[in-house]
Amino acid sequence: MSINTLPTKKNIETFTSNARTATVSRTTKETSINVSVNLDGQGKCNVNTGIPFLDHMLHQLCSHGLLDLDIQATGDIEIDDHHTNEDVGITLGMAIAQAIGNRKGIHRFGHFVAPLDEALIQVALDFSGRPHISYGLEIPTQRVGNYDTQLVREFFVALVNHSQITLHIRQLDGINSHHIIEATFKAFARAMRMGLEIDPRRTHEIPSSKGVL
Repeated sequence: MSINTLPTKKNIETFTSNARTATVSRTTKETSINVSVNLDGQGKCNVNTGIPFLDHMLHQLCSHGLLDLDIQATGDIEIDDHHTNEDVGITLGMAIAQAIGNRKGIHRFGHFVAPLDEALIQVALDFSGRPHISYGLEIPTQRVGNYDTQLVREFFVALVNHSQITLHIRQLDGINSHHIIEATFKAFARAMRMGLEIDPRRTHEIPSSKGVL
C-alpha cells in the first residue's frame, strides 16, 4: 500500500488564505482513490466511485454538510464493492483530518436528528482525535439495489478511524432501508457541519481543556 498526499499549487495558495482544503491520493493493489475536500464549500459534488448508491450518499454529505468534494475511485468491483467502499471511507477520512489541521477554533461537537419519511436517525459526534464508533442501525434488507447494506457500517468505520472522530449513530425509527441509510448520511452531514464550523468566541484556541486534540 502506498499513500501519497499531492498538494497542488492551488491547494497551497488556499491553505495560506486559511481555507480548509486537502487533497489525498491512496493506491493499493485493490483500489485507487483520489479525494479533494473543501470543508468551507458550497455543496459542490463531483464523485465517481463506481458504486452508484455510495455516490448518491456522498451527494448527501456535500449538499447537507456544505462540503465541496471531488472523489474519483477505481477498484475491484468485479469482485464486490467492499474494498472500494471501505477505501473511499479511509481516504475521505484522511482528507478531512488533513483539512481540519490542529482543530483550532472549531466547535468540535455536533449533533442532528434527521427524518426521512418514516425513518428517524440521530447522530452525535466529537472531533476528539480519538476514533470510536457506536453504530445502532438495524437495516431490514441485505441490499438496496445492488448495494450491500452491511457496507454502510464499513464506510463509517473507515471514515471514523482516519478522521479520528467519535461517532454515535442511533436509529429512532424506520422500516425502509433506503430511507434509513439516507437519513443517516444527512444527519451525519449536518452534525459534521456543526462540529466543523468556527466558534467566533475562540477562533484561535483548541476546543479542549487539555489544550490539544
